[in-house]
Amino acid sequence: MRRGLEPALAGARLARVEARRPDLRFPLPQGFVQRLTGSRIERLERRGKFIIGPLDRGVSLVMHLGMTGRFEIAGLPPAKPAVPFVRAAPANPKHAHVVFETEAGARVTFFDARRFGFMDLIESTELASHPWFAFMGPEPLEGGFDEAHLARAFAGRRQGAKTLLLDQRIVAGLGNIYVCEVLHRARVSPIGPASTISRAARARIVAAVRSVLDAAIEAGGSTLRDYAGADGALGYFQHRFEVYGREGEACRRRGCGGVVSRIVQSGRSTFFCPRCQR
Repeated sequence: MRRGLEPALAGARLARVEARRPDLRFPLPQGFVQRLTGSRIERLERRGKFIIGPLDRGVSLVMHLGMTGRFEIAGLPPAKPAVPFVRAAPANPKHAHVVFETEAGARVTFFDARRFGFMDLIESTELASHPWFAFMGPEPLEGGFDEAHLARAFAGRRQGAKTLLLDQRIVAGLGNIYVCEVLHRARVSPIGPASTISRAARARIVAAVRSVLDAAIEAGGSTLRDYAGADGALGYFQHRFEVYGREGEACRRRGCGGVVSRIVQSGRSTFFCPRCQR
């Protein structure tokens, strides 16, 4: 999503901002429209599941999609996808809550049917100490996330690897879909105590996290229900799922012969193959 928004917003000056309601998941900050109008978004960053746009006014626009949040861009030439995409249905106009218009003519609209997403303006110098970021773990595609980090995080823990990998204090940004795919690729059970996972298995988890995320980002993400990329296209990685959403179907690992199962952990569906994930 950050990559999709970058051509429209990175370096752009906001000519007009419209907030069609005073709140999303949380109330919008005081003076949200006035503080953004006329400002320049210096760049777009991402931390965990947050998109961050530092402004030339010393504050940062912080945005979170929640479960059903999506952006759509108008006024720019359509980007050519790296892989085939399934086109999304047009977003419902009644769910268009925030609109950003740039001096260059781009129009970026935030839609959110369930309003679990949110936006805020935070002093840029205070981002690292803000409660949303202060205790966040390392980024999964950066050097701080390695086997040694997992060894420390898993030591003495009775919870399964699935539960711990979803903990944003251990690793930032991983969601339910990709953790299921990672553990299948690493041949690690989502159920057993994380403290019993071997060093070799921890190394496979780290490698699988990187390979799964790299492939998914390249393919445009994973679309479920009404989530879509910034160009309105549905992410194609959903068609590569090995276990997620495949309960009762044959495991795709060559020579396995197992059947994908589904259990519920901490209120989230876990898909895995009991035969090859032990």
